[in-house]
Amino acid sequence: NGREFCGTETHPYELYLDLNGIDHRRTKVKTPKTNGFVERFNGTVLDEFFRIKMRETFYESVEALQADLDKWLVHYNTERPHLGYRNQGRRPIETINLFVS
Repeated sequence: NGREFCGTETHPYELYLDLNGIDHRRTKVKTPKTNGFVERFNGTVLDEFFRIKMRETFYESVEALQADLDKWLVHYNTERPHLGYRNQGRRPIETINLFVS
């Protein structure tokens, strides 16, 4: 529902979705029940990355922050076990590989 993803039919994001045959569905605003996975992920990023890194590191640029976030995302997706009922202790990459293989 963010402004960067919503706009007219000529908005770059809308054009990308259209070219790739993807329907753009939005969630209800201020209704975490309809978007629980994203809400949980946002909380995890805040707790496990931003709150820690912002205390430890003074970033000179957005690019430096992005580089650290990219490293953390690799850890999150390939090394950190996930205990939610869908992943059942598997890492996200392991869950994806179940469907790709």
